[in-house]
Amino acid sequence: MLRITSNDIEALLEALVLWEKIKPGQVAKRIVFKRYKIIGTSKDRVFTAIIYSIARKQGIIDKIIKVNYRDPEEINEWLRAALRVITYEHHFGLKDSNIKKTLIDLAPRILRKYVEDNLIEEYKKALSKILNYKYVPSNEIEKLEYQHNMPSWLIEKIKNLLPSNDLLEFLNHVNRPPPISFRVNTLKASVEEIYKELKKQGYRPWISPYVPTVVKIHGPYDYDSSNLLREGKIIPQDDSSAMASLILNPNPSDVVVDMCAAPGGKTTHLAEIMKNKGKIIAIELYRDRIKWMKRLLKRMGVKNVELFEMDARKAPKVLGEEIADKVLLDPPCSSTGAIAKHPEARWRLNNKNLQRLVQLQRELLEAAVKLVKQGGRILYTTCSILPEECEEQVKFILNKYNDIRLIEIRGPFSPGLIKGTMRAWPHRHNTTGFFYALFEKVIR
Repeated sequence: MLRITSNDIEALLEALVLWEKIKPGQVAKRIVFKRYKIIGTSKDRVFTAIIYSIARKQGIIDKIIKVNYRDPEEINEWLRAALRVITYEHHFGLKDSNIKKTLIDLAPRILRKYVEDNLIEEYKKALSKILNYKYVPSNEIEKLEYQHNMPSWLIEKIKNLLPSNDLLEFLNHVNRPPPISFRVNTLKASVEEIYKELKKQGYRPWISPYVPTVVKIHGPYDYDSSNLLREGKIIPQDDSSAMASLILNPNPSDVVVDMCAAPGGKTTHLAEIMKNKGKIIAIELYRDRIKWMKRLLKRMGVKNVELFEMDARKAPKVLGEEIADKVLLDPPCSSTGAIAKHPEARWRLNNKNLQRLVQLQRELLEAAVKLVKQGGRILYTTCSILPEECEEQVKFILNKYNDIRLIEIRGPFSPGLIKGTMRAWPHRHNTTGFFYALFEKVIR
């Protein structure tokens, strides 16, 4: 049995607090665990499992908190973290959990560093109710929500996309930890070299059946001490994400615009395919991500990328129209194809947020149409499974622009809901869910 200290509990709560502020959440967890010297210890694995489980079950956990206290979104962030972890441990964790007992004993003392005393008393009363409460789903869709850790409204949407037997396969699949995927940076290493090194480190790697430069392993993996990462020989990237650059297939002489470039996986892959020749214009809105990409490009040995800090919707005015041979647009999306990897995404999304994303995607697509030359191509891709962000966006562009046509993508994944498009499904292809549509601007 793990010996849990006050320092450990504080680290767990702080990781949950930061998890809500930084995307992807696992980066927040690593920042906190490194500072508290938990990284690489036996507690790292246990606490990481707790955090991911809370993220997967957050909607149900929050329902329980709301019934017995109030809406978690209205609660102090530290109280929210404490209530979520104890609610998870009590209702879904191991019976007689040492972590639960330690949390109940130590959390009030830790919380006094961050919240007022009167809120601590409220917290204790709410906790007493939560520990005596039993959640019972009230209908069939709530049962599915409870069993598969998925919002009922999202389950309804997925039901309309998949046959009934596929629905349960999908729901089961996205609740299992996905394999860890690395793309080999062929500017610095070979797939054979990385494969052998991972085997030497005790892993049982396998090569993606879809992208020959993607190597997969079952985790965990210590990113912070990885020489392969530090030397720029590998980069975390799923095969369905890496497929985007292969579909766009730029030539070494091309001018390519990557409209929403961070965190840089696709940008660096494009550079590899182009053999560090031609020109890649990588656009990113946020300054901290630009700084991250500068370090990444240097580490990966990429030399043909020019970074621009701006809103990509303004790119045609800033850079000019019809300047690019190829345009890659992987815009902000719901991440509903990546909920196995980013479990919190399933509970953050609502219809209002979805409509905001759909509008942004359309505006970015229209900018892409202006950026691409006649005869040039645009690849539109998202890690979403929702038609609003996928096929509906294709229809919008084809209906609005007479000089844009769809180029058929033939495999290796499943056909999309519109002929010529493609979808990668988590449960069918054992990869992140992705959508792909390849457009061409007709020569007038």
